[in-house]
Amino acid sequence: MMLICFFDQEGIAHQEFVPPAMTVNADFYRDVLRRLRENVRCKRPQKWRNQNLIIQHDNALAHRSFKVSQFLAKKNMTVIPHPPYPPDVAPCDFFLFPKLKLWMKGRTFDTIEEIQEESQWVLDTFPKRDFQGCFQAWQKRWDCCICAKGEYFEGDGGI
Repeated sequence: MMLICFFDQEGIAHQEFVPPAMTVNADFYRDVLRRLRENVRCKRPQKWRNQNLIIQHDNALAHRSFKVSQFLAKKNMTVIPHPPYPPDVAPCDFFLFPKLKLWMKGRTFDTIEEIQEESQWVLDTFPKRDFQGCFQAWQKRWDCCICAKGEYFEGDGGI
């Protein structure tokens, strides 16, 4: 089971589970981005008005595809680059998924639907201050990457 999740300092803007046995290719990911835009329009009208959404995603092939790049450019969606040697610089990697995993650890579920429901409940319970703290930590991690001039470094760079 794979979860695709977009969030900002206010909380979850869009999330969806990838259907079982589905491969996340360029077409699928472009459709996810379309649904993201619609959710931002509904959930974050103040951000929608300026029509300049900023996202970060990793360097997966689907994310870097020509189709997705065209879509992002056409819709004025800016992508913050992902460093080649990321020391857990993506907020999903150092914040969201570890918190979700911690909650789910040791639990037993009978169906994928139960996992999805519990995951959704956990995501819905994260307070806004946690998301704000995540973005402060993200800035510190980027500062470490800048100091390392994009090169690999061990540990958390003093975070």
